[in-house]
Order: sequence, then structure tokens, then C-alpha cells
Amino acid sequence: MQITPLTGGLGAEVHGADIRNGADFLPLFEAFKAHSVLVIRAQTEVTPEDHIAFAARFGPINVNRFFKPVEGHPEIATVLKEKEQKSAIGEGWHTDHSYDEAPAMGSLLRAIEVPPYGGDTLFVSMAQAFDTLSPMMQRFLEGLSACHSSRHVFGAAAQDSEATRSGRLRNAEAATQDVRHPVVIKHPFSGRKCLFVNPVFTTGIEGLSEAESTALLQMLYQHCQQPELQARVRWQAGDITLWDNRATWHKAINDYHGFRRYMHRITVEGCKLDGVSA
Repeated sequence: MQITPLTGGLGAEVHGADIRNGADFLPLFEAFKAHSVLVIRAQTEVTPEDHIAFAARFGPINVNRFFKPVEGHPEIATVLKEKEQKSAIGEGWHTDHSYDEAPAMGSLLRAIEVPPYGGDTLFVSMAQAFDTLSPMMQRFLEGLSACHSSRHVFGAAAQDSEATRSGRLRNAEAATQDVRHPVVIKHPFSGRKCLFVNPVFTTGIEGLSEAESTALLQMLYQHCQQPELQARVRWQAGDITLWDNRATWHKAINDYHGFRRYMHRITVEGCKLDGVSA
């Protein structure tokens, strides 16, 4: 098994592994904890059952409320853009399930069909994002809490979206989640401090006026999008990419109009997140 970092601070690419081989799990898990994003290449013989079994080694599987499931496999969410569709699911920078009381540990996305070019996924290290803030800003953020919600993304307000009309998203009535999390969390694996706000699901910072909250979040979002904090995954059919939801943002690059991109995603349950003392 060969594990090669993607960048100086985030992500790694794995060759020579087989997720069906139990002996490969521990080194993959250790690499996942170290790099936060793991691209396991050439898993071309993997079945949906293999995908589920591998994901279950990380923890209980979260059956997604809003994504269309793969037929016969409710544990697997369909991530699909047909060649005639214009919008892609996940185009905005986000952290999966930040609207849950116990946000997802992470996701395992398997590439079934990829376009001839484009359709990459970008990731951001939220530990590096915190580390590269000034000490004074770090101290200010520690102890703050932010609100997160599913309502404006998956609820009634989203019912006219192409993703909902096409059946890729569903169950708007289930979008009732409103939670608060620390703005700076202590990562459950590493203990590192990570920012935990994101442009899609975070709705505001508690205790600040709307103008103050908006200004602070926009500054943080701009800071987090620096290229030095990012890693880019270029997909090949058969790849499985894992990402740590508590340590990263991600977004799908929608630059392959006229081509089909079809993925299977499994999400693993997480835990309630602890903050840090100011």
C-alpha cells in the first residue's frame, strides 16, 4: 500500500489498497486520521455491499433523510447529475450534517461514472484555517456558538430547485433541524482546534447582531477559501474518497455540463462536538 500526500497540509492518495481486505483497514484508518481526506484509487470490483461493509467499520451508518437512495440499499445515497441537468448537488462550500446535534463523522463517496473532464471535489482544512488566524481572532472565536439549520437548504424554500424537481432531493418535511455548535471545536480524533462554521448550513453566530454576525462569518469564509488551505480530488471511476466532516469543508465543481456524473455516498454517524475554553 502506497500513501502519498495530496498537499502539504490536507489529503492523501492511496494506491494498492483493497477495502474488501480486512488487513487494510487499520492502515487506512490511521491515514484517514492523519490526512482528513483519503482518496483510495482503483476500487473497481467493489460492490454496494462491500461499500456498506467498509463504511460500517468506521461507525454506524447514517441513512440520509434528503438524498434519493440507491435502489435496494437505503444506506447509500445517490449523488447524480445527468448530462441535461445544470445544477449539481453540493456546489457550495459546506460541512455535511452540521445541522444535526451530532454531526456526521464523515462520508465515503464512490465514483461509479465520471465525466471525461471536470467534476472534481475541493476540500479545505478547518484546522489549518483556525491555525492561520491571528491569535487575537482565535481567542475571540473560542467560546462562541453558531446556529446551523437544514430548513433553507432542504425544506420548503428549496422545493423549486432542479435537484428537488428531478427527484434527486426529497422529504422536505423532514428538514426541521436547528442546532448550535461551538464556532471552534476540539477535534474528536486529534484534539486540534478546528473552525466549525460553513456557508451553506450556518445561519448566524449567537450573541452578535445580525450585521456583526454576517460580517464575521463572511470574513471567516473568505479566509477559509485561500488556496493554501485546499486540496483537490480529481476523480477516476472506481475511486472511493473519505473525508472527515469535523476537519474539512468540501464542494463539488460543476464544470462538466453535457456529461453524466454518478456517485454512491455513505455517511457515518458522528458525535456531539466539544468546544474549547476562551
